Amino acid sequence: MDDASLEHDAASPSTIPHWRQVFDSAGITPEVRAWNYDGSGTQDDPCVVTWIHEDPRNPMRYSSLKRWSLMMIVAMAALMVSLDSSAYSGSAKEIMAEFDCSEEVYTLGISLFVLGFAIGPIVWAPLSELFGRRAVFVPTYVALTAFNAGAAGAQSMAALLLLRFLGGAVGSNSLISAGAVVADQFQARERGLALAYYAVTPFLGPTLGPIMGGFVGETLGWRWIEGLLAIFTGVISIVYFFTVPETYAPVILRRRAARLSALNGTVYRSQIEVKQGRKSFARIMKISLSRPWVLLFMEPIVTVLSVYQAIIYATLYMCFAAFPIVYQEKKGWSAGVGGLAFLGVSVGMIATISYNIWTNKRYAKLSDQHHGFAPPESRLPLCMAGAVTAPIGLFWASEAFCTAATLLTQRQFAWTNGPETHWLASIAAGVPFGFGLVVIFQGINNYLVDSYTIFAASVLAGTAVLRSVFAAAFPLFTSQMYHKLGIHWAASIPAFLGLAFAPFPFLLYKYGPAIRKRCKYSAEAVAFLKELQGQTQRPATTALNSTEPVIVAAELKTDASSEKLQ
Repeated sequence: MDDASLEHDAASPSTIPHWRQVFDSAGITPEVRAWNYDGSGTQDDPCVVTWIHEDPRNPMRYSSLKRWSLMMIVAMAALMVSLDSSAYSGSAKEIMAEFDCSEEVYTLGISLFVLGFAIGPIVWAPLSELFGRRAVFVPTYVALTAFNAGAAGAQSMAALLLLRFLGGAVGSNSLISAGAVVADQFQARERGLALAYYAVTPFLGPTLGPIMGGFVGETLGWRWIEGLLAIFTGVISIVYFFTVPETYAPVILRRRAARLSALNGTVYRSQIEVKQGRKSFARIMKISLSRPWVLLFMEPIVTVLSVYQAIIYATLYMCFAAFPIVYQEKKGWSAGVGGLAFLGVSVGMIATISYNIWTNKRYAKLSDQHHGFAPPESRLPLCMAGAVTAPIGLFWASEAFCTAATLLTQRQFAWTNGPETHWLASIAAGVPFGFGLVVIFQGINNYLVDSYTIFAASVLAGTAVLRSVFAAAFPLFTSQMYHKLGIHWAASIPAFLGLAFAPFPFLLYKYGPAIRKRCKYSAEAVAFLKELQGQTQRPATTALNSTEPVIVAAELKTDASSEKLQ
C-alpha cells in the first residue's frame, strides 16, 4: 500500500448529515474525492470506485440505532401492503349489497390484489437493481396510496377490482425491496436477528387485515377501510421519502463514480461496473422475464418446492374466504369479531421469531465448521419442523420449537370448526399453522438460495410468481367448496395437499446432494461454489433468506451465467 492510502487509512473521514445521505446518495466528501483509487483515470483504465476506509456512506457502517430504525420503517411498509391484501375481506356483505355482485365477484378483490404481487419480482426487482431501492420504492408506494384512495371512492365493482389489482401490482415492490434494504445494512452475522423480525411482517399483515377491516367496516363502512389504508400508506410514503436513504451499494458507488468523473475530470467506474460492464434496461428485463421460468419448469427441486410453498401460502389466503363462512355464517359472529379468529395464526407467526433466532445460531456454528460454506441441506430443518405430521398437543408439550406441522394444524381446524365445537379449539389450531407457514416458507427459500447461488434471484422470482398465482386462485373456489362439501371436508382438502408434499423436505435432507448433482443448473451452481471455496473463505451467512443472492461474488457472474439460459 502506498503512502497516500496509508494516510487516508489513518484519517477519520468526514461525517455526512443524515438529510444529505437521504437526498444525495453519492456522498462525496473531501476524503472520497481525494482517495487514491486503483486505475489511471482513462477510458481503458478507469479509477475503480469502492468504499473508502470507514466510509460514512456505507450502509453497513450505520449506527445500530439508525439501521434498526430504517429496518422498522421498511418493515412497516411491507406490513401495510400485506395487510391491505386482506383488510378488504372484512366488508363482504356491504360491498356485495352496494354493487349487487356475487360472492365470487366480490372475492376477486382479494385475488386480484394478490395476483398483482406477481409483478414485483419480475418488474420492480430489476428496476431496483438498475435505479436503486429508493428511486423505485417512493413512486410505487405513492401510487399505492393513490389506488387505495381511488378504491375508497370507487363507484362500480369493475373500478374497485381494477384499482385493487393495480394497488397490489405497485405495492408488491415493498415486499421485494424491504427485505433487500435490511440485507443492505447488516453484515451476515448481524443479519439474522434483523431478518427474524422482518420476515414475519409479510405474513402477519394478512392475519391482521380481517381484524382491522372487520371492525372498521361494520362501524364506519367499507369505504373507510380503503380510506384508512390510503392514509396509512400515505404517511409511510412521506416518512420514507424524508428518512430512508439509498442503501443498495452498487447504485451508490455508481452514482459516486459519475459524480467524481464530473468533479475531477477523469474517468471513474464503480467496481461492479468494471467487473460486469454496464447493463442496459432491455438486457435486465430480458433476463428477468425469461430465466425464472426456465428454472421453475426445468429444475425438479425448484418445481416441487415451489408448488409446496405455493400450496401452504395459498391456504392462508383461502382462510379469508373460509373463516367468514365458519365464524360468521355458521357461528353467527359479526365481521369484526370474526376477524379475531386470525389471532391464533398471528400468535404462531410471532412465535417463529424466537425459533429463528435459535436456528440462526445453530446454522452459524454449522457454517463455521464448513469454513463458511455449509451444505444447502442444513437449511431444511426449518422446513421439516413445519411439515412434521404428529399430534399438535404432543409436539407442543415435548419440543418447544418443533411444535406443530402445518398439515396437522389444517387437519385440526378441519374437524374442530363446526358450530357444535367450542370456538377456541379451531382458533388454537391457527397457532401451529401460522408457525408452520412461516418456517416452511423460510426453509424453502433458504434452501433454494444456497442450492442455486448464481441463479438465486431468478429462482426466488419464479417461486414468488407461482405462489402469488396460487394465492389468487384459492379464494375463488373456497366458498363453493365449503358450501358443497361442508366445512369439515372442505378444510381437509388443503391439509391433504400439504400432506402429499410433506415428505419432500425430509427426502431432500437425505438425498439432496445426489439429486442436485443430477439437476443441470444446480450442478452448475455447485461447481461455481466449489470454485469460490478455492478462492476465498466466506463468512457465515444467516439462517434467514434475503432477496439478494447470498454470495456476493456470484452476483458478479450472474450475467455471464445467464447467457446459458437464453
